Amino acid sequence: MSTMFTKRREAVASLLGPDACLLVASNNHVSRNIHHTYSFRQDSYFWYLSGFNESDSIVLIKTDKTGSLSSYLFVPPKDEHSELWDGYRAGPQGAQNDYGFDHGFNNFDADKTIPGLLAGANKVFSLIGYKEDFSQRVSSWVKEARLKDRHTAAIEHLDAGPLLSSLRRVKSDSEIDIMRKGCEISAQAHKSAMQFVTPDMNEQSLEAYYLYKFAEHGSRFPAYTPIVAGGEHACILHYVENDQILKDGDLVLVDAGGEYQYYASDITRTYPVNGKFSAEQLAIYNIVLQAQQEAIAAMKVGNHIMQPQEISERVITEGLIDLGLLTGSAEDLIAEGAHKKFYMHKVGHWIGLDTHDVGAYSDGSNFTQYEAGMVQTIEPGIYISSKSDVDDKWKGIGVRIEDNILVTVDGNENLTASAPVDPEEIEAVMAG
Repeated sequence: MSTMFTKRREAVASLLGPDACLLVASNNHVSRNIHHTYSFRQDSYFWYLSGFNESDSIVLIKTDKTGSLSSYLFVPPKDEHSELWDGYRAGPQGAQNDYGFDHGFNNFDADKTIPGLLAGANKVFSLIGYKEDFSQRVSSWVKEARLKDRHTAAIEHLDAGPLLSSLRRVKSDSEIDIMRKGCEISAQAHKSAMQFVTPDMNEQSLEAYYLYKFAEHGSRFPAYTPIVAGGEHACILHYVENDQILKDGDLVLVDAGGEYQYYASDITRTYPVNGKFSAEQLAIYNIVLQAQQEAIAAMKVGNHIMQPQEISERVITEGLIDLGLLTGSAEDLIAEGAHKKFYMHKVGHWIGLDTHDVGAYSDGSNFTQYEAGMVQTIEPGIYISSKSDVDDKWKGIGVRIEDNILVTVDGNENLTASAPVDPEEIEAVMAG
């Protein structure tokens, strides 16, 4: 495992150039109430460079005039009392022996040691504004380093966000293997939940079942708070109350994915609570499914990230025209944004260490083109609330279908394909 992180630090160093430094901080524990904290989850940028799962730590990557790399990890000190109560600490020696860093320090040495390491650098990179307290510390270290030698060139303090995000946007083979496993765990949870749900079950019970199935197979925590939305609740895009009764005859929209070895999965399935789609539900569902399938087909090397969006808008607009929910020509309706009454969000986002993963969608002039190794969700939807000006038979139907798609050299791979999506298959699975 440490080899993977060592290679990442080497890749970062090659982008930093000579005489440069990069500083990234870990997450810290956050209090939930007196004497208790929330479950600790390491900062994604920090994890990407270190694989180190302790709080109150700092990664420093430094290059010399030739571009050669030196790596430093500042960590909580070894402490028998603290380790008795809170668990093992690697300490500075463990940072070197177990995590492949060239140098390990106690974290309380950071303020006196880091300015000297920055002295002589031409550039210092950090995630400016990302963690305000740490940003202020870095600024003070850079200021102190500048004062150590007035005859050297001024140190330029730069934002590391674009550099690190560009690396994280394209996944390595090892990352893809982890994501493939995590996506399969979550996909099977969705399939199992379709067999578990029954009318009059509380949304909360269905949510708990998902969390159990994730954890049972290695995804101890969800990648985000699940959405379990019965009936019209599905028309609230970020509905997370998950506390109402699932009614016979309604659909349930479940947006839930587990986190596996720090990598997120993000799946949405919409299925009938009683196991059988009504005619109206099926009509809406099939439009969304067609939009998703055609959008996925556009995810290939050379295409840009807005093409799936445009395709999904066209398919959904044409489908809503066919059902009489929109009136006019597809071109005119898309141009005026009429579809946004029923489909108001983007078709997808990058996914990786974060559910909404980092990485630019454009360079300011052109949309990002797909490269092999990019992973994006594709998640079109149609949401018809009771306030919509449509025939009553359509009201309260909300459908979203979401999968995690890996761009490959010769096309793409649906990492979550084993979660049933064809309506006939869903009904067959639910029938047992």
